[in-house]
Amino acid sequence: MKSEHIVIVGAGIVGAASAIWLRRAGKEVTLIDKGEPGMGASYGNGCILASSSVVPVTGPGLLRKAPAYLADPNFPLFMRWSYLPKLVPWLVRYMSHANAGDTRRISQGLTTIVGDSLEQHQALTHGTDASKWVCESDYSFVYKDRAAFDADAFSWKLRAEAGFVPELVEGGEVHEREPILSEAAGLLAVMKNHGFILNPGSYVKDLVALLEQLGGRFVQAEVKDFDVSGGAVSAVETTEGRFECDKAVIASGVWSKPLMGKLGISVPLEAERGYHIVYKGPSEVPNNPMMLAEGKFVATAMNQGLRCAGIVEFGGLTEERSKAPLALLRKKVKAFFPRLEADGEEEWLGFRPAPTDSLPLIGEVGTSGVYAAFGHHHIGLTGGPKTGRLVADMITGQHSNNDMRPFQPMRFAKG
Repeated sequence: MKSEHIVIVGAGIVGAASAIWLRRAGKEVTLIDKGEPGMGASYGNGCILASSSVVPVTGPGLLRKAPAYLADPNFPLFMRWSYLPKLVPWLVRYMSHANAGDTRRISQGLTTIVGDSLEQHQALTHGTDASKWVCESDYSFVYKDRAAFDADAFSWKLRAEAGFVPELVEGGEVHEREPILSEAAGLLAVMKNHGFILNPGSYVKDLVALLEQLGGRFVQAEVKDFDVSGGAVSAVETTEGRFECDKAVIASGVWSKPLMGKLGISVPLEAERGYHIVYKGPSEVPNNPMMLAEGKFVATAMNQGLRCAGIVEFGGLTEERSKAPLALLRKKVKAFFPRLEADGEEEWLGFRPAPTDSLPLIGEVGTSGVYAAFGHHHIGLTGGPKTGRLVADMITGQHSNNDMRPFQPMRFAKG
């Protein structure tokens, strides 16, 4: 009996993980991407396997605070104002979730995807060359003092409900643990059982190489459409020809929106424009990855240098970098790491897929045989392997103990 052929669109962390788990389950797999593996949003993240990242941006009070945030040049949220008219419909739906009830519901959903991130990355790569990129570590949230930590009480309550309770470090021990920090840092909230990836771009490339070693195939092409003329997908149409298939997976991040449109689903998805700077040859680095709570950026020592990431901008898919976000990131890095020097810097801008309800789309699109696996905001690297495993389980008929209802892609279908 011939094995089912699955075509996966998107060679980022989610697509690569989906492909590997499906190939391990005995399926024929073709992974397709218009670019090189791992060079989209999977390349430019903060490198952290942030299992405790279960708190969405849309927390209680955001609607009241948002105008002040946008007007504050020192707050790491930027807007390309010419894009605002296009953004408004998405923004209205996004902000409608900025309340305690929705925040808790979203947090519970995110926990399913990211809560066991380190273990999922280890399972994906066990016994392979790709395992060299997966590192275990603590993950510290940095605050100026106990009052600043207490001001985040709602977020920490959500993390505690997900099973993440920090060790609090104060006083002189803060700088004993992390000498790189300025004297303004007075408290570390340290999370155990986390990790990071030494180089996300190289990691995903190695995952795709692993897929090929397992007998899967990677094709560089742009996907144009799905043939669902018989009621379910039978082929994927690309710039390199037609690929017959039994099922398909859409895992192409922000580029998934127009592909979902081919299936009649209009996903309220915007590009969260994320920036990072890699400090090459840094004079010092953190001992563990850290989130600078006041600065709203993460810092991770990786094999390219010290990567600092976290500034967000809304303004569509233009490749043009804005000067202000990068200038603010440099200012924040200097404030928290005053003695840091580097041989050079590398800037990056990428596009993170942001649905209005902050939850990824995971599951079959109706009865089309096409499965969604995208929309992870800033948790794509963290939640990629779990998402890939869940999608593979759905396609192979394995039953999951996870509640997948929050991720149903048909939640955006018009009734």
